[in-house]
Amino acid sequence: MVADTSTETTKPSIGDYLRNNIREYGLLVALVIIMLFFQFVTNGVLFRPVNITNLVLQNSFIVIMALGMLLIIVAGHIDLSVGSIVAFIGAISAIMLVKWGLPAFVVIPACLIVGGIMGAAQGYWVAYQKIPSFIVTLAGMLVFRGMTYVVLGGRPIGPFPKDFQILSTGFVPDFLYFLSPSPETIKNMVALVAVLLLVGYAIFAGVRNRRINEQHGTENEPFVFFAIQMAVISLVALFLGFQLSTYRGLPNVLVVMGVLIAVYTFVTTRSTIGRRIYAMGGNEKATKLSGINTERLTFYAFVNMGALAALAGMIITARLNSATPKAGVGFELDVIAACFIGGASASGGVGKITGAVIGAFIMGVMNNGMSIMGIGIDYQQLIKGLVLLAAVFFDVYNKNKGKG
Repeated sequence: MVADTSTETTKPSIGDYLRNNIREYGLLVALVIIMLFFQFVTNGVLFRPVNITNLVLQNSFIVIMALGMLLIIVAGHIDLSVGSIVAFIGAISAIMLVKWGLPAFVVIPACLIVGGIMGAAQGYWVAYQKIPSFIVTLAGMLVFRGMTYVVLGGRPIGPFPKDFQILSTGFVPDFLYFLSPSPETIKNMVALVAVLLLVGYAIFAGVRNRRINEQHGTENEPFVFFAIQMAVISLVALFLGFQLSTYRGLPNVLVVMGVLIAVYTFVTTRSTIGRRIYAMGGNEKATKLSGINTERLTFYAFVNMGALAALAGMIITARLNSATPKAGVGFELDVIAACFIGGASASGGVGKITGAVIGAFIMGVMNNGMSIMGIGIDYQQLIKGLVLLAAVFFDVYNKNKGKG
């Protein structure tokens, strides 16, 4: 007679779950604490509608590039050339718009294609010639920066047509103005309605996923953590949405950023190519032996990064209304730091889109808050470097603790 060895699955305690997921919840808590801290030390300036809008405009390109950089890092590589791609794309968009007189609807897709080609040029050497990405993209950083000086002749070019500037400085029109209960206070109902719909969908999707997990016997997070997480995210989103509705509403670049975050979240969590990239970053040899073309995956990751850097280059160029040879200097460090602060592992295979976005906003809020406080760029770099070191140390410490 065979003994029945089946036992009822026990749910992990709240303490165990918190220890296993401390990085994910810690990021959200850290962002909230940092925002509240700078709100206090800046005497309420941080959360003013105009500053929230500036915060979005100043950091949207970092968030957009962080989406691509996360895939590069998850795949086990790095890209140091993104700042130079930003500058070069800004330069050629200026040439096409100002000197050649081409319309924005031609220039924007053309620049995205050029950015993808620049990424492909680097991805070829990394994927198929097996040259370390650090070396290839370091060379790319120097080459593309030099090309920017050549294209611009060492001089800035601008200003740009209004239809190109809308990409970065425009706002979604308020076609729901008639719903505003107080036009003097709520000046843009689209922003408020959009945030209400997003919060409602987030809660609905969260509850639906918990129900699906229960039906398939998959472990759910403790309900108390789910409720707290939904409450914090909803309150923050509603507050920011209300603040934006009292100013000029939703910036166009925020909509672009939101769509890209949704797309890349789907790609990394629900698509085959996303799962394969994570598998490759975790163990490339095993992934290759399973029949997956790892070279093509790496190549695609760099093409994607080049296209996103091109989009970021056009956004920052449109915002500044001028293309300059020194645009994008140091951007690669902010983008890489956002990914590592957001939980990406330097050894590859680990990282989430939400983490990279939160990491980017942590960097953005710190930059904005320290600038409002009048802290010099030297001390800002020092503080950001220490935060990055602490984030990487925390990741390594957790890994070593898990092995022990």
